[in-house]
Amino acid sequence: MSFAFVFPGQGSQSVGMLGALATAESAVRATFDEASRALGFDLWKLVSEGPEEALNATERTQPAMLAAGVAVWRVWRARGGALPEVVCGHSLGEFTALVCAEGLPFGATVELVRFRGQVMQEAVPAGSGAMAAIIGLDDEAIEAACREAAQGAVVEAANFNGAGQVVIAGEKAAVQRAIEAARARGARRAVALPVSVPSHTSLMRGAAERLRERLHSLEVRAPRIRYVSAVDASAHERPDEIRELLVRQLSSPVRWTDTLRAVSAGAVAQVIECGPGKVLTGLNRRIERRADLDFLALEDPSSIEAALAATRGGSHA
Repeated sequence: MSFAFVFPGQGSQSVGMLGALATAESAVRATFDEASRALGFDLWKLVSEGPEEALNATERTQPAMLAAGVAVWRVWRARGGALPEVVCGHSLGEFTALVCAEGLPFGATVELVRFRGQVMQEAVPAGSGAMAAIIGLDDEAIEAACREAAQGAVVEAANFNGAGQVVIAGEKAAVQRAIEAARARGARRAVALPVSVPSHTSLMRGAAERLRERLHSLEVRAPRIRYVSAVDASAHERPDEIRELLVRQLSSPVRWTDTLRAVSAGAVAQVIECGPGKVLTGLNRRIERRADLDFLALEDPSSIEAALAATRGGSHA
C-alpha cells in the first residue's frame, strides 16, 4: 500500500508547535539543536516561547518550518514508518521535501532558507506588498480580476490552492483593487492576509536571482524518493533541474491543485501531511474527493500512531 508525504510552508507555524511530540520523542529536540547550530541562535526556544512576532518574521519562520518538518519525518522513520512513494511541498515545504528525500543536506538548507527569507523580505520595501485570499471564483475569473486591477502595477495569482481558493499577491494598492474586482465578479470571500511579502510573484525575481547565487554552492543530489515540484506539478530528479526549480518557485505561483492530483494518482492510498498544523490536509480534502483516498496529518504522538497503523494496512480510526 503506497502513500504520499506532503510538507507545509509558511502559515502553519505557531508558538508551542510540536511541544507534545518533543516531550515524547528526543529526535525533535535533536533536530532543532542541529538547526540552531547552523543558525547561531536557539531555534527551539523561539518556537517554544516566542514571541509570535519574532517567529512570524519570514527569515525565522522558514528555518523553523523546515526544522519542524524534518523533525516529524525523523520521528516517523525512527518509529518504523515506511518511505512514501512520493514527496512534495507547498512553497517553503519543497525544501523540506527535498531534505527528507536526501536531495538536500539539512544543515546547509537551514542556512539557505534563512537567506531565502531575508532576500524575500528585502525584495520589496516594508509595507508596500500584500497578499489576499479569494474564495468562490474559478482560476480564470481571478486571473481576469488581477489583470483588470493591475493598472501598470503588479498583482498576480500566487497560490492555486484548489476548490475555488486562490491567493493573490503584489503591490498593496493593486491587491486591494483586485479584491474589489473579485468581489464584483461574485467572490464569496476576498480578504487581505496578514503577510507583507508578495511571495510567488514577479516582484520576487530579484530575490530569486540572489537565491540562485547561493544555490550554486549547495550540494544537490538526486532525491531517493520521487519528488514532484509544485512549480510545474511534475517529477524531477536531476540536480541541475532541482536547483533551477528552487529559483523559479520564488517568482512562480504554487500550483498546489495540480501537484496534489499528480501525487495522489495511481495506487496511493493516503496523503500524509508531515509537519505542524493541518493546513494542507484541509486543502487536500477539498481538492481530491476520491472515496478511496485518506488524508492524515502528523504532528503529535497519537497522529503518528494513527498514520503508522493506516500505512501498515490497519485502521486509523
